[in-house]
Amino acid sequence: MTRSELLKLHNFTAGLDDSRIARLAALARETAFSENQLILRTGQQSRYFYLLTSGSVCIEVSSQTFAVCIQSLGPGDAFGWSALLDQHDTLFQVRARERSTALCFSGADLAACFHEDPELATELLRRTLRLAAGRVQATEVRLGELCGLRMDTAT
Repeated sequence: MTRSELLKLHNFTAGLDDSRIARLAALARETAFSENQLILRTGQQSRYFYLLTSGSVCIEVSSQTFAVCIQSLGPGDAFGWSALLDQHDTLFQVRARERSTALCFSGADLAACFHEDPELATELLRRTLRLAAGRVQATEVRLGELCGLRMDTAT
């Protein structure tokens, strides 16, 4: 499957017009991760944004002594959204749960693309904000579970 076809089918980019899909496809590179591979480390400068195309990853909160899975992601999900913010550090660790593949975008390349196409920037940043909000909600639910509370995720 071509990068354009993958982007048309991916939840994050679905519904974008063909010219914008082509623009994003030109920026994307395909990448693979092995089982248990650490993809992003908490605190490292964010450089890449990923659209997961196969396999699964776990979003983790980590320290020197432990890591807690906050959210599991599968094909159609995205991660690395902090790469879309200038000079921002990664907030969550991301680990491959199994062999996985993704389309990878340089945050700098996307920033340049956004500068050239403000409408695309607005749409993708709106979708990214939904990702960030989902991550906050997943963190809240997981924290509640660890404290023995059952959280209502319908809100």
